[in-house]
Amino acid sequence: MKTKTKTQGAITALATFAVLGSLTLSATQASAVAPRALPSPAESAAALPVVNMEATVLAAQIDPRRADSTLTPGAKDSVLAVERALQARNLLDARWVDGYFGTTTITAYAAFQRSLGYTGLAANGLPGASSLATLGQSRFTVSHVIKPGSKVQRDGYVVNTRTQAMLAETERLLGRRLVLDQGSYNPGGDPTSAGTHDGGGVVDINVDGMSAATRTAVARALRQVGFAAWVRSPSQGNWPWHIHAVAINDTDQATQAQNQVGDYYLGFNGLANHRPDDGPRITIRTWEEYQRTR
Repeated sequence: MKTKTKTQGAITALATFAVLGSLTLSATQASAVAPRALPSPAESAAALPVVNMEATVLAAQIDPRRADSTLTPGAKDSVLAVERALQARNLLDARWVDGYFGTTTITAYAAFQRSLGYTGLAANGLPGASSLATLGQSRFTVSHVIKPGSKVQRDGYVVNTRTQAMLAETERLLGRRLVLDQGSYNPGGDPTSAGTHDGGGVVDINVDGMSAATRTAVARALRQVGFAAWVRSPSQGNWPWHIHAVAINDTDQATQAQNQVGDYYLGFNGLANHRPDDGPRITIRTWEEYQRTR
């Protein structure tokens, strides 16, 4: 009787071991063939290149005005990502995918903007927040987003809220009120302006009653907050004394204003004669860079 019981116990133990082994094997096999969990949207976005909009827009203003193919510092990777996306849409030839946002890339980006149904200033070749986000879908994410804001009235002229904020900060630095002689979004309003005021970010400051030193101080303060600004005299053109200011990185700029920003960074006066910059020397910053230093 004892022998039979011992045999039955051994058989039961072997059967249990076999079942457990089978279960273990099945679990191992299952884990080997089970699909991996898909990455979350946040993980997918983190894997994409990041386009710094501030740097990209700056390059789009400066690079077309260069006499050579020097790249705008800090913009190469962002510009390359944009150019690759344009190439993927057959809007830019591979030889122009080089990190240089020159006139060919400007033309390609404007074509992309038009393909989205944009017209006028919204198709000026400068990457705007909406078009850049659309171009980047599944290809890159966008950081340091710039938006000109809505249009508002100032001194009887139209400016956008970004320009208005920049002017308000200039007034705070100077401790004095500034009055406009001309605003933005004024196509054909002043033939002597050569189209610079057709878009956003451009104003002329009235300097009546200001001394030469005060005019220079105002131009310096405007530059400090992110304007390309110059004191203009009657000897330079058919206009009275005034200060001309262009908000760097305003994505509503007309082409002529874009060119003036590029010239400013490259050390010129923003006029057709392309002479050296005659304004006060400061460390050039955009409005967003200025805000980060405060």
